[in-house]
Amino acid sequence: MSGTTMDVRIGRVYDAADDGRLRVLVDRLWPRGMHRDDPRVGEWCKQVAPSTELRRWYGHDPARQQEFEARYEEELGTPEGRRALADLTALVAGRPATLVTATKDVTRSELPVLLRVLQREGSGEGASDG
Repeated sequence: MSGTTMDVRIGRVYDAADDGRLRVLVDRLWPRGMHRDDPRVGEWCKQVAPSTELRRWYGHDPARQQEFEARYEEELGTPEGRRALADLTALVAGRPATLVTATKDVTRSELPVLLRVLQREGSGEGASDG
C-alpha cells in the first residue's frame, strides 16, 4: 500500500463516534460494558494489537513506555504482525478512519505507535531490515 494517503485519527472507544468515519477497535480484548453492536466500536481488528504478554508486561507503566513502543514495533514486523498491519491498512485505505482503544490514556496505548507505523507504511518508507 505504498504511497497511499490515509486520514486516520486515534481515540477512545467510549467517546462519541465521529460522523462518517470508520471506527476500528485495535485492542486484543473486548471493551468492558460495550455491546457487540455498539456503533462506537465499528470494526474489530484485534490481530494488530500488542500480544497478551507484551500488554501484561507493559501495564501502562510510564517507565516502560519507550521499551513497550520498541517491542510493539518489533511485533508488527513479524510475519503475523505484517499480515495484521496489511489487513488494517486495507480496511482504512481511502476513507476517514479512527483507531480506537478502551485504554484511558490514549497517549500511553498502542495507538500512537500503530498510527506512526501506518503513516510510515503509507508514505512508502516501509519497514527496513534495520
